[in-house]
Order: sequence, then C-alpha cells, then structure tokens
Amino acid sequence: MKPTRALLVAVLLAGCARAPVAPPPAATDNAASWYRVAAAAGTKVLAIDAAQSLIAVTVRRGGPLARLGHDHVVASRNVTGFVAPAAGRADFSFRLDQMSVDEPALRKEAGLDTTPSPAAIEGTRANMLAKVLDAERFPLVALRADAVVGKPVRLAITLHGVTRTVDAAALVEEGNGAVTASGTLQLRQSDFGIVPMSVMGGALTVHDALELRYRIVAR
Repeated sequence: MKPTRALLVAVLLAGCARAPVAPPPAATDNAASWYRVAAAAGTKVLAIDAAQSLIAVTVRRGGPLARLGHDHVVASRNVTGFVAPAAGRADFSFRLDQMSVDEPALRKEAGLDTTPSPAAIEGTRANMLAKVLDAERFPLVALRADAVVGKPVRLAITLHGVTRTVDAAALVEEGNGAVTASGTLQLRQSDFGIVPMSVMGGALTVHDALELRYRIVAR
C-alpha cells in the first residue's frame, strides 16, 4: 500500500475489474443518466459504499471574541456515487440536510478543545443550513473527477450553485474487495459565493477557510 499524489479517483480509475452496478438513487440526474448508459454498454462501474465513506469539514471560529464561540465539525456519512475506471470518470454527492454536526468522535479526531452544548449544536446546524448554505435552494454538494493520461486529475466541486475545480492528494489502499482513498484539502467559502457567518459586528466570526478530510470507499 503506497501513497499517491492524485485525487481519490486516480486509483479508482486505475481499472479494478468489477461487474457493472446501477448508479445510486441520490446521484444527480445528469450523472446518473451517463452511468446508466455506460453500464448498459458494458462499462465497468464501481459504487461508492456510503456506509464506509465519510466527508468531514472543520469550521473554525475567529474574531476578538472567538473565545466565546466554538469550532465545529460537520460531516456527511451519506456519500453516494460511482466510478467508471475505463472512462476516467467519477461522480459522487451528498445532501447538506443529512450532515451531522459535532459528533464527539469527529471533534476528538479534529483536535477541538471545547464542548458545545446541545443547544449550540442545534443552533449551528440551523444557521448553517438556512443562513449560510441556503440548503433549501442548493440541497446537494456534487463532485466530479476526470482523469486524462499524462495530466493531473481534476476535481470539480459544485456547492451553493457554484462550481470550482481543485487538485487534491490521496492515500489509496486496496484490499478486501474495495478501494479506499483518504486525504485532506482546504476550501474557501467565499470561492463558492458563501458569506462566512459573523455576529456582534464581526466580534465573533467563522473563518473563510474550511478544512476538509475524506475517506471514500468504492466496491
């Protein structure tokens, strides 16, 4: 098992032979249609194992009164998607309203040193979905990776109605009939047209930069 400087899909696209599978129902319509056609034509497709996959985002506080607030971890354990190795393509997505906020184990893994109350956690979730992410209008975060021989793999992230492309790195492992990719990257809310939360005239704010870590399992 060796690390590789590529997106999580770089090894998923390396060509693990599997029988075609139907795309998951949570996939975006256009992507789902593409994979259905590809699978019907005999293209090998791997499915993301939602039960074993995780995307977690650490959101940090700032401002003169930062000590009065908390850092938070929001996470999705409902990532769905699929990979077509021979086509050099992977798509996956998750719903914002299914994200958890401040699971104790994830806070510990992120090294956070405060313990928000249940009321603070619920308030964070409500503000995140309604005031920051506008989850009613933009319920899905969609990601697409494309690989071309001789070129870096590119990850396109669609969030809040805005798509941005980034490079990322992954530690890829294979075994027990699955391919697992894990890694970290940083994103800025403002790159997606999101205004970071701020209260008390900016005395307590949320940093623009987000720390994202992922573990994606495909079978």
